[in-house]
Amino acid sequence: MRFRQVHLDFHTCEDIENVGGEFSREQFQACLKMGHVDSITLFSKCHHGWAYHPSKANKMHPGLHFDLLREQISAAHELGIKTPVYLSAGFDERVAREKPEWLLRNKDQTIAWTADFTTPGYHRFCYNTGYLDFLLDQVAEVCQNYDADEIFLDMVHIIPCYCHKCMNDMRAQGLDPFNEENAYRFAYDTYMRYTKRVRETVDKYRPGLPVFHNAGHLPVGNREYAYANTHLELESLPTGGWGYDHFPLSAAYARTLDMEYLGMTGKFHASWGEFGGFKHPNALRYEVSLSIANGAKVSIGDQLHPNGRMDPATYKLIGSAFAEVEEKEPWLDNVESVADIAILAQEAVFRHMYPDVCPPGKKSWRGTIGASRILLEGKYLFDVVDCDGDFDKYKLIILTDTAKIDDEIADKLRNFVDGGGKVLASGESTLYADGRGFALDLGAKYNGQTKFVPAYIHPKFEMEGLWESAYAIYEPSSDITATGEVLAYRENPYFNRTAFHFCSHAQTPNDPEKLYPAITMGKDGAYIAFNMFSEYANNGALIAKETVKHVIDVLLGEDKTLTTNLPAQGVVTLMDQANDHRYVNHLLYASPVKRGKNVEVIEDLIPIHDTEVSVSMYSKPKRVYLAPQMQEIPFDYTDGILTYTVDKFSCHQMVVIDY
Repeated sequence: MRFRQVHLDFHTCEDIENVGGEFSREQFQACLKMGHVDSITLFSKCHHGWAYHPSKANKMHPGLHFDLLREQISAAHELGIKTPVYLSAGFDERVAREKPEWLLRNKDQTIAWTADFTTPGYHRFCYNTGYLDFLLDQVAEVCQNYDADEIFLDMVHIIPCYCHKCMNDMRAQGLDPFNEENAYRFAYDTYMRYTKRVRETVDKYRPGLPVFHNAGHLPVGNREYAYANTHLELESLPTGGWGYDHFPLSAAYARTLDMEYLGMTGKFHASWGEFGGFKHPNALRYEVSLSIANGAKVSIGDQLHPNGRMDPATYKLIGSAFAEVEEKEPWLDNVESVADIAILAQEAVFRHMYPDVCPPGKKSWRGTIGASRILLEGKYLFDVVDCDGDFDKYKLIILTDTAKIDDEIADKLRNFVDGGGKVLASGESTLYADGRGFALDLGAKYNGQTKFVPAYIHPKFEMEGLWESAYAIYEPSSDITATGEVLAYRENPYFNRTAFHFCSHAQTPNDPEKLYPAITMGKDGAYIAFNMFSEYANNGALIAKETVKHVIDVLLGEDKTLTTNLPAQGVVTLMDQANDHRYVNHLLYASPVKRGKNVEVIEDLIPIHDTEVSVSMYSKPKRVYLAPQMQEIPFDYTDGILTYTVDKFSCHQMVVIDY
């Protein structure tokens, strides 16, 4: 995979004439050079259903009068630029109106994505209909006739379908189609059959050609789903609703799968399809830096004007970011993350426990999101793992809030702690799902959930910026009996707030006379009785972050690989480039602000001074230097700890440690 990719959308309806009429090979190439682009995804077929080349398997856009795809591929290849080819797999608005029987149906028989044909928008197809053969013919045509470097299939997902074909097939198998588990399992099998047939079609004409199926979210814990792709493209447009902490969470899982992956952002101010939308160059610089710091290649989304002319302003913007990536590439390829901590994702535990149940969606995994935010802001080195992950790589595993487990997960965790690791759990996590209590010795016996929401946590320790007091926590908590050391107590309110029974403006005050254990320590790790990770994800309270940080620091002790004084909004990663015998320490800093109704914007990149870093190492490094500047910096190595200071950086700095 290349490091500097553009994803060139071209969703163009039939009402526009002279499509591609201003395409110029020279102008196309000039913009790619200006943008420092080394790969560009080009369109065979868009969401409207039109082909951008002569086609027997489809219909060419009525406003297009030449083979645009061939011209684009030829122009790009002349510069040594790769050309993945895009086909909209889930949408085809032209055929949706001709073959509505091929559309995916919701349980109430409404159609999916756009609920009807009176509202502007696309409609989702079912792969258990004749549509799949129709799509595969288009894929085959591209593989036969065009020098594509990849097939990119968009808008695909595992979605239960209640069209007549799916319901009849389920009934023929003796399944009740209105049983949600049956419908999900059938949808899953339909999706995997689709990916298998795509692979067979591609390999018939172009054996081994890379294929990616884009669903916009990488399901944590479904490796069969991930491995249906040859690589991963993690769609994450911070200003398009994903936010700036989404990509680090996705990448933290992707890098455990032994696959190449890239981060996909956009040049748009908001999200996809925004003609005339531009983000600040500093935002794009930060977003591509966030990708490479997390071990990913980069893709930036653009949308070609129907006239086929590339927008120079866009490629000046993209070039401002990609020029920096190009300079840094020698330190970016073939890297593996160094991590002390693994978050065992809630989604992964759910998929393990209930493989035939349709997952409730990414908004349900708030504990994992909160854990990722705390670890990012606390400057801990971490990955996200599923139940098949290599636990032994880490020193601490975190299970968050709702992650009840079975014997298989419990045995794996016990093997981990027997090898010297520690576990941090919260809420109902590490409880057996069948009600047997905790699977590990975390210093507590579980009694059930408390009836008070909110309740209060009263730590026995002081934290940065916080002192001894009772702090309100708005997420649920559990009642426990301590069997180990107690680090904090729970105080209940005098009563829950009701219409006829309330005190003051918000929650009822705490009753300080009655204390219950809230954080405990046992031989296998620690337990927080509150859903503390969801608390941070939903409410952002400092007490949630600082409490978790304190417990992590107690569990890790002196056994932390890296520490730094980089401020909370900074990001730090450590990558091992083993083939070159060096670590690459990435330091990033930007401060997104809210603009408009709810758009996160990066505009100013404030220089950061005197960033101190300490790294635990087995032997003294040969040298430490800034890259790509190739400037050596002073360092100290004492008792296995390397220390150095970066005097000043803006946005992103790499520190290379030759070992």
